[in-house]
Amino acid sequence: MFSVLFENVQDGEELYIDWLLSGLGWTVALALTGWCLAFVLGVLVGCSRTSTNKAVAVASRLYVEVFRNIPIIVQMFLWYFVLPEVLPAEMGTWVKKIPPPWGTFLPALIGLSLYTAARVAEQVRAGIEALPYGQRSAAKALGMTEFRAYRLILLPQALRIIMPTLTSEVMGIFKNTSVALTIGLLELTAQARQINEFTFKTFEAFGAATILYLALALIVYAVMHGLEVRFKTPGQEPAKERRRAASGKKASEARS
Repeated sequence: MFSVLFENVQDGEELYIDWLLSGLGWTVALALTGWCLAFVLGVLVGCSRTSTNKAVAVASRLYVEVFRNIPIIVQMFLWYFVLPEVLPAEMGTWVKKIPPPWGTFLPALIGLSLYTAARVAEQVRAGIEALPYGQRSAAKALGMTEFRAYRLILLPQALRIIMPTLTSEVMGIFKNTSVALTIGLLELTAQARQINEFTFKTFEAFGAATILYLALALIVYAVMHGLEVRFKTPGQEPAKERRRAASGKKASEARS
């Protein structure tokens, strides 16, 4: 079915599967790097959204509303086409002369990171606001600074609460990398489209890309589920798990 992938590229020594694997590499690199930047920035902005400093809270909310509500494809166009034109002439020329694929990878990375960070920030805010307000008051009564209270008390609990939604965001950022083909980055979807244009084997090209995306999603889910189990807060397990643990304990007591 996928025999076309093992054929030689026209006028070249490469195989079509080499194109697909190259696209997979750029997809993984863009998604992982983008997620690291988005997570750090999202946590900072999310904490700022709940800050007692009104100026910080307003500025962080403005960031979230701007970057979350502008489509990611528009943001990539802005970073790739518009940014070099608004920079000083020399700097803009330098940006335009960045050799491929970095000339397209970096704008895609900036756009994807800022967009995802805005989404992560709202989840972090929701996780912090889900905690009892008394914890913040107790930290203040103990003489903790706001930064120390977030670092030691609020943020660790909030991240545990929002772990399932963070799983969706990690899976989403892998899928959103496909938008980078619009600015010329030859990631997985772009390579599948290129194979289709050379061979006219649409099903084989995009079928293989679909399988690779599915494999990435399953790997991400397995890793994030493992982290969720590893870092879950005792006593906050789903009701089904608590009932199973209780029944197991009763059974062991009955045997003893």
